[in-house]
Amino acid sequence: MAELTKDKDKAEEKAAKLADPKEASIDIASQQMIARAQQLGIETVFDRAVAMKPCNIGVQGICCKNCAMGPCRLPLPKAGIVGEDTRKGLCGATANTIAARNFARMVAAGTAAHSDHGRTVAEVFMSVARKETNDYRIKDVDKLLSIAPHFGVATTVEVDGQVKDRNLDEIALEVAEKALAEWGKAEGTLTYLKRAPQPLQEKWKKHGVMPRNIDREIVDIMHRTNMGVDQDYKNITKQASRCSLADGWGGSMIATDLQDVMFGRPTPLQSEANLGIMKQDHVNIIIHGHEPVLSEMIVAAAQSKEMVDYAKTKGAKGIQLGGICCTGNEILQRHGVPPAGTFLQQELAIVTGACEAMVVDVQCVFQNLANVAKCFHTKLITTHPMAKMEQENVVHIEFDEHHALEDAKRIVRMAIDNFQNRRAEVMIPNIKSTQIAGFGVESIEYHLGGTFRGSYYTLNDNIINGRIRGLAGVVGCNNARSQHNNAHITMMKELIKNDVLVLTTGCGGIAAGMHGLLTPETAGVYCGPGLKEVCETVGIPPVLHLGSCVDNSRILLAATEVIKAGGPWKDLSDIPAVGAAPEWMSEKAIAIGQYFVTSGVYVIFGGNLPVTGAPVFQNYLLKEIASLYGGRWDFCEDPVEMARRMIAVIDEKRKALGIDKARDRVLMDMADRQKLEA
Repeated sequence: MAELTKDKDKAEEKAAKLADPKEASIDIASQQMIARAQQLGIETVFDRAVAMKPCNIGVQGICCKNCAMGPCRLPLPKAGIVGEDTRKGLCGATANTIAARNFARMVAAGTAAHSDHGRTVAEVFMSVARKETNDYRIKDVDKLLSIAPHFGVATTVEVDGQVKDRNLDEIALEVAEKALAEWGKAEGTLTYLKRAPQPLQEKWKKHGVMPRNIDREIVDIMHRTNMGVDQDYKNITKQASRCSLADGWGGSMIATDLQDVMFGRPTPLQSEANLGIMKQDHVNIIIHGHEPVLSEMIVAAAQSKEMVDYAKTKGAKGIQLGGICCTGNEILQRHGVPPAGTFLQQELAIVTGACEAMVVDVQCVFQNLANVAKCFHTKLITTHPMAKMEQENVVHIEFDEHHALEDAKRIVRMAIDNFQNRRAEVMIPNIKSTQIAGFGVESIEYHLGGTFRGSYYTLNDNIINGRIRGLAGVVGCNNARSQHNNAHITMMKELIKNDVLVLTTGCGGIAAGMHGLLTPETAGVYCGPGLKEVCETVGIPPVLHLGSCVDNSRILLAATEVIKAGGPWKDLSDIPAVGAAPEWMSEKAIAIGQYFVTSGVYVIFGGNLPVTGAPVFQNYLLKEIASLYGGRWDFCEDPVEMARRMIAVIDEKRKALGIDKARDRVLMDMADRQKLEA
């Protein structure tokens, strides 16, 4: 009897450490796969989130492990600290210093991730410019010619008194050289900073946060946050601002631009989203990670007649590609390849039993994928020299741009050969949604004005007249500490209900697609009357998918276009626009948030910011920093409350601009028209 009781207690203890599928995710497909994994005895991130609780001191940002005298875990702050805060580490570092150092190191790590992505793209572009590869080429000449002047590269040349177009190969090579120099040039500041509105540039110059080069700003943070260096939280935050700008107006923006040049600018296209895009009678290849130099070639290989015919010889009807995370967004916005899911669904794609290969590069890749793959026939293939896994069942195929298509075909062939090795019952959720994705700065302009009159004037006019209340960038990851997709979708619905046009990237964009918010028809269901009218007239969704996480640079440039198109605003901080990452988890998100704040935008994060253990530093980020750049931080647990705070900031900005009341519509008679013509 005692043994039975003991076994029962163990079973109950084990069950208590498993996630409730319905509490873990609002997505039915994910719920089904979480339950299936549990039935098969396979642990996923959702179960680990239940079993492992976060460190209460670390989550507040007041644990310092920057030297071997620590880690120093400061006591939690007493409510309403007034006057001197006596909490210190062994070296005497205060809570403000420790929290600021930790915050800055997150900015440095996030900037490094985005900017190293950009460096890889720039290196591939250099190979293209030097004619060292036949697999990549310049697909979008117009984009190359449009960005060349920003690098100081001339696109015309004077010959015998006549201005002629310069040789395209010369332009490409010089752009490649100038772009790569941004990571390590010895003098000056980042070239792309000049793309920002002039008043914003003046703020950056005044406060000394103009990045010198990308790598230097990352190294600067790592040096100054070493033990015994910078001990002024405001000075540390200043460098965090400078480093973050090297991401948003540097590495990320360069990555986006050069990807557009080589792979083509995104244009709106129809696709689908969620695990239901996988097909039982096809070879299913899931591409996961962040750098599209690999995924572009996987798409080319998988769509080739050679590979499709080979798949049919193995009994498959074809090859089905799917994406996870930002690689998924990259191949979605240019090729219509449907995303299988967001960051938290990567294990679940394998749990379907239908994934022949998951091909990964860098960032946001779970090491536990190897353990899940062991339970199925799935080949897990790593491709990047800096991102290997220790497990024996992982295949590493190093990807090289000089023979990119050859590498891609080798990977696709391996997946095809694996089709006949399925050893578990296939269970693909019959759940997917239609979406329209692939908007960009240029395509938004086209939708607003057409081929000959493309302009942001229409957007500006509707912001001024009140049909569009404001703009919101809702971006970022998922976090297993919160209900999967709930905060993203709840916030987006609340915003569009209140006539706020939403721009989205990253896993937030995939979540929006999964839950049906990326179609024009959405406007008639969820939008307020003003936004509904604009979306139905122009034919766009109320939530616009702008790409991957490096493509947050598109949001910066779109906001800059709003200023260029004219209106009562002169700087980004004037526009009724806000930003949010409702389910953030990555250091990259902190870097993104900081460069938006430093660009003048109010930014709110879901859950917690790692600064609550240092109330003075927290107050600096949430309030005082606004006096420098016009933007500030905020955070909140409840997505509806987050949306309401965002709308309140939008309304404050509308009031400051004098456009807080909607303009009455006037029907014009012939006399009125004649006055206009006169």
